[in-house]
Amino acid sequence: MRRTSRDIRTANRSEVLRRIIAHSPASRQELAAATGLSLATVATLVGELLDLRMITEVGFEDSAGGRPRGLVAVDASGGVLIGVDIAETYVRVELFDLALTLRARDDQGMRPGENRPEQVVARVVAGVGAVLARAGAAASRVLGIGVGVPGQIDRDRGVCAYAANWDWHEVPLLELLAEHLAHPLYLDNPLRACTVAELWFGAARGCEDAVVVNLGTGVGAGLALGGGLHRGVSNSAGEWGHTTLVPGGRPCHCGNHGCVEAYAGAPGIMRSLRELDPGSPLLHPEDQTATIDALARGVAARDPVALEVVRITAGHLGTGIADLVNLLNPEVVVLSSWVAATLGEPLLDEVRKAVGRHALGRPFAATEIVLSPVPTDPVCLGAATFALEGALRSAGRRPAHRTAPPARHSTPSP
Repeated sequence: MRRTSRDIRTANRSEVLRRIIAHSPASRQELAAATGLSLATVATLVGELLDLRMITEVGFEDSAGGRPRGLVAVDASGGVLIGVDIAETYVRVELFDLALTLRARDDQGMRPGENRPEQVVARVVAGVGAVLARAGAAASRVLGIGVGVPGQIDRDRGVCAYAANWDWHEVPLLELLAEHLAHPLYLDNPLRACTVAELWFGAARGCEDAVVVNLGTGVGAGLALGGGLHRGVSNSAGEWGHTTLVPGGRPCHCGNHGCVEAYAGAPGIMRSLRELDPGSPLLHPEDQTATIDALARGVAARDPVALEVVRITAGHLGTGIADLVNLLNPEVVVLSSWVAATLGEPLLDEVRKAVGRHALGRPFAATEIVLSPVPTDPVCLGAATFALEGALRSAGRRPAHRTAPPARHSTPSP
């Protein structure tokens, strides 16, 4: 879709705010140099952000004999943002101030089979109430709630079109949430949320081309190409977890066989463990988190079974990542989400070796492969940035007559 002048202005406003968040306090001259925008444009955008009370004047700095330069910083008290990470085994809700500093968190576990839409919605609603209470924040201060949910997301309609692991089809998730939450809502896939978190605060900051590999119950790859989030024509880009790794291999929830996810997702790792040692005490058949935690402890203790499972998993994962390196030639590949965080450096070391065996030498030499440095849940953080960008997009917009309730919004493109 062709971008309008309003889209460009919103993107520029967002970029200026992002720079202020990352480097507060900042002068208008510094912001112009960092963004490549003219000083006049930056001055106008800073004025708009001041009017929105998202930033504030914080004094002056000397400028080599010239007039002192005014400094601006984020007004952290200007409102709160909420990010929601809906995963197959939990719902996590985090509340942030406008500097995107974490202020409160709530975790709601989900047992196998507890994945009907109304059950998921109930956990999100409970989590939002909990973080507001823990932060002592009034509901009126919430600028928006970003929600990351696995599957193929139709942002315009606020619908989860298809989630393989839950067998969801055309679930109107934002409509269900809006019945309980009177705030602007923004829905997207966790891959996009993780990628935005890395672009704003993590290993992909300042990169033009990056891949964020999400390793949890499901597997996917968020893509940043040319400095921006790549969504694809139907917001389905990044379903790398459902590309074929082993022809005729293990069955996958998506209906195909041999997908990357069937080998590198948490259930796939559990299957590798079961195939290697069916009676292993590391295996907790009904608990993914407990199994991955046990594997991490086993690796630290140099348990041979745990070491071999991580090596096998990294071999499959590295083969798939090598394809991404050859195809996209990224500056960085970031391993993100809870499986990557739990298995940590031992997994990363084996993945690097596997990618080196399968990728072409030139693109591999140009690619850094790292663990996510984002200190909080990257899905929650990225979802909160979607809410922030939504607030920036709607700022100053005249109310429009429409049939949908005002709380239902699609996620703006970064």
